[in-house]
Parts: sequence; C-alpha cells; structure tokens
Amino acid sequence: MSIQKFLEKNYKLVIGVILAFIFTVSVLNAWWDSAIFDETAHIPAGYSYLTMHDMRLNPEHPPLLKDLAAFPLLFLNLNFDTTQNFWTTDVNGQWVAGHNLFWLNGNDPDLLIFWARIPFVLLSLLFGLFIFKWSKELAGTIGGLLALTLYAFDPNILGHNHFVTTDLGIAGFMMLSFYYFLKFIKDPSWKNVALGGLFLALVQLTKFSSIMLFPIFGLIAIIYPLVKKIPPEEKSAWLFKLKKLGEYLGKSLVAIAFSLLIVWLFYAFNNFDMPKEKLAETINFYFSPTDTENIKNIYTNKTLLVLNETALLRPLSEYFLGIAMVFKRVAGGNGAYFMGQVSNAAFPAYFPTVFALKEPIIMLLLMLFAAVIGFWNNIKAFFDRFKESAQKSPWLTAFRDYLRHNIETLAMFAFILLYAYISITGNLNIGFRHLFPILPFAYILTAKIIIDFCEKRRNIPAKILSLSIVLIFSLLLIVETVTAYPYYMSYFNQTAGGPKNGYNFVTDSNADWGQDLKRLQPFLDEHPEIDKIRVDYFGGADIKYYVKDKYIMWYDSKRPIEAGWYAISTNFLQGSIYDATKKDQETYRWTQKLKPTYQVGTSLLIYRVNENDLKNLN
Repeated sequence: MSIQKFLEKNYKLVIGVILAFIFTVSVLNAWWDSAIFDETAHIPAGYSYLTMHDMRLNPEHPPLLKDLAAFPLLFLNLNFDTTQNFWTTDVNGQWVAGHNLFWLNGNDPDLLIFWARIPFVLLSLLFGLFIFKWSKELAGTIGGLLALTLYAFDPNILGHNHFVTTDLGIAGFMMLSFYYFLKFIKDPSWKNVALGGLFLALVQLTKFSSIMLFPIFGLIAIIYPLVKKIPPEEKSAWLFKLKKLGEYLGKSLVAIAFSLLIVWLFYAFNNFDMPKEKLAETINFYFSPTDTENIKNIYTNKTLLVLNETALLRPLSEYFLGIAMVFKRVAGGNGAYFMGQVSNAAFPAYFPTVFALKEPIIMLLLMLFAAVIGFWNNIKAFFDRFKESAQKSPWLTAFRDYLRHNIETLAMFAFILLYAYISITGNLNIGFRHLFPILPFAYILTAKIIIDFCEKRRNIPAKILSLSIVLIFSLLLIVETVTAYPYYMSYFNQTAGGPKNGYNFVTDSNADWGQDLKRLQPFLDEHPEIDKIRVDYFGGADIKYYVKDKYIMWYDSKRPIEAGWYAISTNFLQGSIYDATKKDQETYRWTQKLKPTYQVGTSLLIYRVNENDLKNLN
C-alpha cells in the first residue's frame, strides 16, 4: 500500500496522533511556563466577569476568551478580594488585581494559571480540526493533513496556544468567520446568514482588530453578486445583477445586525452589575471631556457617556469603549527592541524580519514554493479563461469568471496581503503573534497549492516523487519542532541561531514574555553556590514566590554594581543596552563586558560578577 493510500485510509488516526502531540506539549508548557505579562490582566478580568458581572478590569479586550479562561477557576474556590483599591477606587486596576489574585490571597498560583490555560489548549485543537476540514474541502484528505501538519508543528502556534491571550483566538475565529461568510457568499440562504452572523459575533467578542473584517466582507458582498453567472432565462443581465446585489447587501445587513445582537447579549451578561458611575469614571479617565488638544477624545467621551445613560445601551458603551481604547493604544505606539535599536515608533522591516526569523526554514520554503506556484497558476488561469471567452465576449467576462471560480482562495490571499500591509505600516511592534490571523490562511493555501501541484503531474513517477518530497519536508518540519521543545514561544530558526539567541534580534513576546521565571527555581536548587541572586524580571510571575529568600531586587540604573549573581530578563537587558536616550550609568551596558554564565530557559541570562570585574564595571 502506498503512503498516500495509507494516509487517506487512516487519516483519522493520523489526526488523532497530531492532536495528541499538540495536547501533550501544550499541557506540559501550560504547567512549566510561568505567568506571562498579559495573563496578569486577562485572568483576573475574566474571573471578575463571571463572578461579579462587572467589566471594570481590562475593558480594552472583549470578554469571550477571558470568560473561557475563568470558567475552570469557578471550581477552585478562589479568594478574590474586591475590598482592595484595584476594585473600589482604581480605574482599570487590572495589574494589581492579577497580583492580588495570584500571589497575595492564599490561592495556589501555579494551579490557578494552569487551569486558566487549559481552555486555550482545547480551543487550539478545535482550530486544528477546522483547518483540516477546510483544507480537505479544497485539496482532499492529503491536503487537509498537510495543512494540519503545518499548523500543529509551527513552533509559534505551540508557543502561544496555552497562554491566556487573544492572539491564537483571533486567528482561529477569523478563520471560522471567513469560512462561514464564504459559505453565505456561495449560497445566501437564511441558514448561512445565521451562521455567518454567529461567527461574526464570536470574532468580535475575541479581539477588536476583528472590525477590519467588515470592509473586507462588505467588498466581497458587493463584488460577488456582480460577477455571478447569469442564468439563460434572465432577460436583463443588469436587472439580475441589481437584484442579486440587493439580496446580498440586505442579507449581509441582517447578519451584521444578528452579530451585534449576540455581542450585546454577551456584554450584557458580563457587565449587568457594573455601576453606571464606574463605567463613566473609566470613560472620563481614558477620554477626557476637557482634552481640547484632541477633539476626537471629546466626541468619543460624549458618545460613550450617552450610551452609558440607559441600561439597554450600556453594553454597547462598554463595547465601543474597548474599540476606542485599542485605536488610542495603536496610535500611541509601544517601545520595542529590534536589531540593535529601541524606539516607540514602528520599524517597517519589523514584521517581515520576525516572520523570516521565527518560522522554521522548512515552513518558509514550503510557503515560498506555494506562493510562486500560486502566483503562476493564477496568472495562467486568468489568461486561459481570457482566451476561452475572448471570441465570445470582452475581457471583462474572463475576469468575472476568474473571480467567481476562485473566490475562496482569492479572498484568503487578499486578506493575507491586506493584514500584512496594515501590520507593517502600523505603529505597534510587540511581537510576531500579531501576524497570527494570517497563519491559518497561509497553511490552507500552502497545502492546497502544493497538493494541487503534485496531483497535476502527468505521469505516476513524477506524482510519486513530488508527493515524496512533500512528505520528506513535512517530516523534517516535525523533527525540527519536536527537538525545539520546550522553547516554542521563544523559537527562532537557524538563521537567528535558534531559540537561545533570538533575543539578539528582537525581544518582547517574540523571545521574552516572562515565561521562564518558574524555571529559575530548579536552576537555583541545582546550583547551591548561588546563595543570593539579583533579579530583574520582565513578566507576570512573582519573583519572591519562586526565588524566596535568595532574591535581591535589581534594575538597570541601580548603582553601585555589586559582586555576585544576576538574573536579567533579555527584554529588560536589550531595551536598556540599546536605549539611546539613557546614559551608560543608567543601563546594563556593563554586561557587554561579561559573558553570561548560564541561560535559564531562553529569556533569563545569568551573570556572575567577581570582585576583579568591579574595577571595569563601576
């Protein structure tokens, strides 16, 4: 039996093995990775939504994923002290709330964080199954298995699928929303209107960047009815197109209205006990009514306060507050280290570079091959259709037929280009994870194009050879990813020197999000010669909880430098060394005269400073 026939016959077994791999390594990392920076805000926020029905914490992200994270916590009998200032007087005291819930209230932080992450692991399995389903529809069983393999053995997916963040969630729900929208486009039945509206709601409840789907879906809903094939019995082509355009636009509006109803219901459930005054306080804090230098803030403030006045519209006030906060955050930028520079302004080369450094080389080669072949195939398909219809009708007919027959792949490819363009030209360079929404589409298109290429080989030996090469590449990808365990979040390919060296190029959630502090504890147990260690840690975990009495607080400008041991997060290290606005005495530039003695995980560098070193350092 050939490998192809074996895979087609036993594809459910293969899927089970792949999903078991995802589940196993994700659960292990969910336990061993310490709390990352963003989880300190997301987890207590979700817990407060389900237990207090009040969204005063972390309003800049929708509630769906936070609710999922908080659901297992309802069974842990946690102590969540809402008599503290983070709840009573602070505006959006999310970070203090997380610190209290995790470390100060007698809860078991490791158990709490672990169970909050499990729903995300399960969600990543569902997304993997759906990638297989969509790819199988487009490219058969082998295409589905290839797309699932690309997804399951992408270290970046495995590095983030167990964290309580929005990144993988928005990627998965965008894919689902796209799929059901395209089903509606092909068949605008009321069933597909309802499904399209449901998944449009879910993606809106996942992350506010989902609003970019509205213009994309709107454009497709306008173009597709204009290129639909006209039945022979229709007397007027333009009348038929106008009727179809009206049908699509009308039903699209119904789907949008249905999605907003679901969003309203979800926000109402999460927020029905939040006092009107507290929401107004939050609105006034982020969008001051007296900010005469920014007229947008004043209009935003007035609109949100009007919506806040009535219980019926208050959920929408909370929803639009989150959207407004995201736009304000993006406009403000974010300090980032990139290739020897630190800046609040975005680097145009940032996302292309991190994509090239953080995806496995095998993955890049497969995607590049698919991109070249796909481009050639589309050019050829268009001109073939042009030749077929040129003698019967103008070139516009060829273009219309081309759009109609390739709507799915063209929509996915257009989304990849648009999202990549927005990311590259945007002002927020905080991690490869912000490119996650394009990845499911990249896996699906890569699998479809490659499998189509193999299947179209004219003779059996050529077909077998091409499929064998794909299999070899897939196995190499699997080996690369398995051997990179457990450093998936900080994965970098060989051109960057691997996970332990990637921080030299870029930090933040690409390399250091605070995931390794829990690994510092067993490291210190293995090194009894370290009686005290000066720690400067970036992340969401509590240093004293893990390091205990060995911990000495440290930061880059603390002087004089002392003899002894140091554990410095690479995010703080690089941000300090390459910040051109700081003087040498305020930075970690002195570490450049030393070599790290150890590296805990990938993000904590351990330095030993001897008495002799102090002469050259202070």
